[in-house]
Amino acid sequence: QVQLAESGGGLVQAGGSLKLSCTASGGTLRSRMVAWFRQSSGKERECIGVINQTGSFTTFADSGKGRFTTSRDNAENTVYLQMNSLTPEDAAVYYCAARDSNVVGSFLRRPSNWGYWGPGTQVTVSS
Repeated sequence: QVQLAESGGGLVQAGGSLKLSCTASGGTLRSRMVAWFRQSSGKERECIGVINQTGSFTTFADSGKGRFTTSRDNAENTVYLQMNSLTPEDAAVYYCAARDSNVVGSFLRRPSNWGYWGPGTQVTVSS
């Protein structure tokens, strides 16, 4: 059973940057599409970005466009989320998720369509 783990969260000042990592144990990320979600208190879990198996396709929600990028190093079995120009509104628990299929569509925004999840990493942004 594939288990995911996020790292790189923490406290950052507004305007700063963080780079999150998602790694896998018990399996590989190489053959899987990966998404980044976030959830803040009282809000639904939001899909902020998706990257396909080769890294040739990425997409982001409006909340991350122009500020967030995702990439992957399949040799290291790791996917990254680079977040720049952070604001207090970006504070949340950030999760990586993976799925086996490479089919893309708006349904990817729904958490129920992702089979593998990490426990999340907290991102706090001070104003």
